[in-house]
Amino acid sequence: MHHHSHTHSHHHNDLKGRNLLISIFLNVIITISQIIGGIVSGSLALLSDALHNFSDVLSLVVSYVANKLSKQQASIHRTFGYKRAEILAAFINASTLMIVAVLLIIEAFKRFQNPQIIESNLVIWLSVLGIVANGLSVLLLKKDSKANMNMKSAYLHLLTDMMASVAVLIGGLLMKYYQMYWIDSVLTFAIALYLIYMGFDLLKDSTKVLMLFTPNTIPIKKIVAEINAFQSIKNVHHVHVWQLNEEEIHLEAHIDFHEDITLSQFDVILHKIEAFLYDEYDINHVNIQPEFGKDDAKDIIVQD
Repeated sequence: MHHHSHTHSHHHNDLKGRNLLISIFLNVIITISQIIGGIVSGSLALLSDALHNFSDVLSLVVSYVANKLSKQQASIHRTFGYKRAEILAAFINASTLMIVAVLLIIEAFKRFQNPQIIESNLVIWLSVLGIVANGLSVLLLKKDSKANMNMKSAYLHLLTDMMASVAVLIGGLLMKYYQMYWIDSVLTFAIALYLIYMGFDLLKDSTKVLMLFTPNTIPIKKIVAEINAFQSIKNVHHVHVWQLNEEEIHLEAHIDFHEDITLSQFDVILHKIEAFLYDEYDINHVNIQPEFGKDDAKDIIVQD
């Protein structure tokens, strides 16, 4: 009933894939530079930034693979194809953000108790490299991050990285001109808290989709009341609403009719229900089981 043009979306997907590849390449360069620089200079903030960058490389690779998989055709063994690959990628990436953050907090605490002299010039130049490369990656992914959870997870990794590099730059300048070596630990701690703050929402949202929870935008009771108001419908029950991925929201329900109607009459009513759900709530996959006088539970939500 609802037709979508796929030409534009294929071209858009190719562009998303290309932008991700460029970001992976840039992040590999930063990571290697920062690991070497962190070891040579003795800067924990630089090494923590490198660790975060390495997690970025992994998350971008996961995002890239998921982006490619999501375009695979459905089959007998995978009737939904790999449509959930990008949601899974978002969940993995959000989880790694949180794990990296905890590791950084532990390291920052240890270093704060035992501050060390750091080669600040190297820290300054490498943080500038991080700001430029991550800034470019952030710009590449910004547009897609608004509509796609997977791209948002990659974008968040890169954005927090850019912020971390800014923090490391400030720290490097303070160490160079004021010998405030303890600032290295404080900045590492701040970067970690920011990672937790950014990653938690994404972890929550991707978990909701994976657990088949009802999307926040869908008021089930209101929808049921509105369909119940349709002529010839007696009762709407046994309702399930879930989000398959960013593009698809599915609804299935049993509908009791007042009369024993024909299939063609049911088709007319089904067409109206589909149009209503799509126009009002963006629900684009509807599966209705028609019933007449069937003795089953009539609650809106029935435990299967």
